[in-house]
Amino acid sequence: MVHQAIEISLEHTPLGVNPNGWTPKLYTYVLDNSPEIDENRVRPAVIICPGGGYMMTSDREAEAVAIRLNALGFQAFVLRYSVASAVFPRALAELALAVSTVRQHAAEWHVDPGRITVAGFSAGGHLAASLGVFWNHSILTDLFPGDCTAWKPNSLLLCYPVITSGVFANRDSFVNLLGDRYDELVDAVSLETQVHDQVPPVFVWHTDEDDGVPVENSLLLAMALKTHHIPMEMHIYAHGPHGISLATEETKTPFANTVVPECAGWIDLFASWAKSL
Repeated sequence: MVHQAIEISLEHTPLGVNPNGWTPKLYTYVLDNSPEIDENRVRPAVIICPGGGYMMTSDREAEAVAIRLNALGFQAFVLRYSVASAVFPRALAELALAVSTVRQHAAEWHVDPGRITVAGFSAGGHLAASLGVFWNHSILTDLFPGDCTAWKPNSLLLCYPVITSGVFANRDSFVNLLGDRYDELVDAVSLETQVHDQVPPVFVWHTDEDDGVPVENSLLLAMALKTHHIPMEMHIYAHGPHGISLATEETKTPFANTVVPECAGWIDLFASWAKSL
C-alpha cells in the first residue's frame, strides 16, 4: 500500500496562504498491483471528506472508511481540509485541487481517472456536494487556470449530508463555513437551489431519526436532482442517530449508539452502484 500525506496548498491562488497557518493534507490509501494477480489493474477511487461541522474533521469518518473502501476494491483518499477560520470557498478549492491531484497521479496510483467519487459525511457531505454543483462555476474557474473538468468528480457519495441553509439547516455548519460572510452567502450555499444539469450522479443515504442534520436535507437534494434528471440512488434508514459513519463497532463512539446493524450495508450498496456507472 502507498500511504502518504500530500500537502494541498492554495498559496499560488488568489486565496493565498491559509489564515490559520495550517496546511491541509490528502492522505492516500493506495493498493499496490501485483504481477501474481493483475499488474495492470486500475481501480475506481474515492476521496473522503470527513464531517465535523466545518469546525474539525472527524477521525471516525476518515481512515476506517478508507480501509473499508480498499477492501471493496477502491483506491481511497482522505482530505483533511481547512476548517474554522478558513472560510468559503477555501475548503472547496482544496477539494477541487485534491481531485485534480488524484487525476494527475492516476497512472502512478492505479486509478481509473474517469471513475473518481467524492464522498462526504455531514458537513463533509456539504463540501462534496458543493464540488458537484460548483465544479464549473466561476467560484473555482477564477481560482484555477485550465480545464475545469480536471477537478470534476465523476460521482458523489453523500452520507447524512448538510445540504440546505433553509428551515432544516444545521445552522452551526453554515456559520463556521461562512464566518463574516454569512449574510452575504448563506442563500448561495443552500445546495438544493444550485443543482443543474451537469451535476454528476449521486448516491445518498440518511436516517429518518437524524436530529443533527434532518433527513429533509437529503430529501430536498433528491427532489432537485430528480428535477434535473441526475442519476441517483437514495436510501433512508428508519433508525440511527447522526454521525454513525460505518454504523459498526469499528467506528462506534461512547457518546451515542452509533452501532446500527441495519444501516451498515450502505457501503456495500454504494460499491455496487459505483461500479455499475
